[in-house]
Amino acid sequence: MKVKICGITNPDDALAAVEYGADALGFVFYPKSPRYITPEKAAAITSLLPPFISTVGVFVNEKPDIILQIMKMTGIRVLQLHGSETPDTCKIWTPVVKSFRVADFTDLKPLEEYKGVSAYLLDTYSQSEYGGTGRIFNWDIAVEAKREGRIILAGGLTPENIEMAVHHVKPYAVDVSSGVEAKKGKKDLNKLKEFIGKARRASVHREPS
Repeated sequence: MKVKICGITNPDDALAAVEYGADALGFVFYPKSPRYITPEKAAAITSLLPPFISTVGVFVNEKPDIILQIMKMTGIRVLQLHGSETPDTCKIWTPVVKSFRVADFTDLKPLEEYKGVSAYLLDTYSQSEYGGTGRIFNWDIAVEAKREGRIILAGGLTPENIEMAVHHVKPYAVDVSSGVEAKKGKKDLNKLKEFIGKARRASVHREPS
């Protein structure tokens, strides 16, 4: 199982996440997010990372040409679309992760239209926010979604509930942002280390799928 730490805004958090065992780091290029980072700052951080660490660019309803420009400028490898992007928009880059905000099982229906994506990220539904709500959703929905492909579990994950989440869902990956923060945009390094360690241990000892 993979562990992604999202909302990276500074080198210290990025390098600590890598040291503690994260597989991927997410950079939010949505200006309205409290975890927004400029492409220039993201590029400076990615230049410090060791090989074999995945970098993820998170966008919300951005123009495709702007997305491509930022991805190339920063050297980020994976595209994550977190808004209401169409299936055609998901074809502008590979690999691409498409995010879906879910509240009940009916919210899984749109996944069928996005069969070409590399993974589906499931986050907690909110009318006002595109992510980082700090709230969990019914994990049985994520279990059901595994029929459609690789599932990245997000939404309200913390060091306190990550083991239960991994055992219940057995996802391809987990994604955390607010659950390991000291404040919005700055990680609590103790929580970060604890989260990654527990996620790793839970993954190793989880029941077979």
